[in-house]
Amino acid sequence: MSPDPALLEAARTGEPETFREAVRTWIRANVPAAWLDAALANDMARLHAVRSPDDYRRWYPTFARSGLVGPAWPVEYGGLGASPQLVGVAAQETRKARLTTLNIVGVALAAPTLLQWGTPEQCARLLPPIAETREVWCQLFSEPGAGSDLAGLATRATPDGDGWKINGQKVWSSFAHEATYGILLARTDPSVPKHRGITAFALRMDQPGVTVRPLRKISGDAEFNEVFLNDAHVPDCDRIGDVGRGWDVARTVLAHERAMLSGTGSALRDRTSGSSIDRLIELAKRGPRGQRLIDDPVQADRLAQLYIESNVVRLTNERARLSGSNGAPGAMIKVMSSEHNQRLQVAMVDFLGARALAHAEDDGEATRIIFGFLRSRGDTIGGGTSEVQRNNVAEHSLGLPKDPFSDKDIPWIDIRRGP
Repeated sequence: MSPDPALLEAARTGEPETFREAVRTWIRANVPAAWLDAALANDMARLHAVRSPDDYRRWYPTFARSGLVGPAWPVEYGGLGASPQLVGVAAQETRKARLTTLNIVGVALAAPTLLQWGTPEQCARLLPPIAETREVWCQLFSEPGAGSDLAGLATRATPDGDGWKINGQKVWSSFAHEATYGILLARTDPSVPKHRGITAFALRMDQPGVTVRPLRKISGDAEFNEVFLNDAHVPDCDRIGDVGRGWDVARTVLAHERAMLSGTGSALRDRTSGSSIDRLIELAKRGPRGQRLIDDPVQADRLAQLYIESNVVRLTNERARLSGSNGAPGAMIKVMSSEHNQRLQVAMVDFLGARALAHAEDDGEATRIIFGFLRSRGDTIGGGTSEVQRNNVAEHSLGLPKDPFSDKDIPWIDIRRGP
């Protein structure tokens, strides 16, 4: 998959404004005019009317072939080889055009992990289908008995001919019901301490031995799933990294997940879920019989505070994106952005007023606002709870002592489980 030549040439210059103009030119030439007009006017109702989800999925391979889905990826894998600064430019321009990323786990988590830990053969085989959404990915980490203590996972991988046999159970796996591959963590050596006996794999989901059961959320959708693995098979060519190095691979995935959920990752918008601060301002300016909420000093103060928070999150994310490992710690940004977004979505519901209670079926705006509010309740859980992230900030940024773990050096097989 070769990226767009003009975008590639602009990326090679390293000049942000040259690249920005190339991205804008590509968008004008390739995005349907009705979509672009609605997006640039920030008219979401019109955009939803002219661009259905199926329309967008059918058009999406055009987006993928541009190189803008994974602009930082090497050119040989369908990216543009763009610098962090240019990645930020691409994110700004595609966000304005409302070109959201599909296959988010594949693009934001699997791809950068494969680029760091995978072989050239794995990258060449797996990355282009990720960009084009021909192969959707999910994450197979958490288990009923291993959530915040992920290293305590019990799913086993045992040698099986030219590969591995997998048995166990995973839970809270987003998009597993439509995934082709899952980033799997499984225990390959139970005789060593829990962090050292784990290996990472790319597991094919469409095979016998993999059963996916949806879990309905408070928002009504079933994005989460539980996954049962009974003698599922993974060829050794789909092992990611060395045997026993799965915890290091997992830390890479989790770092990218924090970035994605906080908005630092270029694959996501400036919040995890729900409506933006611009939509809240627009809602505050409206009101029955001229009674605009923005004219109420109490509500105006609340709006100003959320506007300040939103810009702090945006600028902190931008600094982190440009600075890489020298930027603000991902755990801190994750806490800050997820808790801000929950306050933002609560304000959306409050400003909507009686329409939120009536929730008429033909009121598309109210439906989207309510969904965003309900979905945002999980922001402080997904990608590591705020409690876990605060521990990370305390230990890695402030240098405070780690919580004592009584089982840290005990072989996994000897750790007591159950009541």
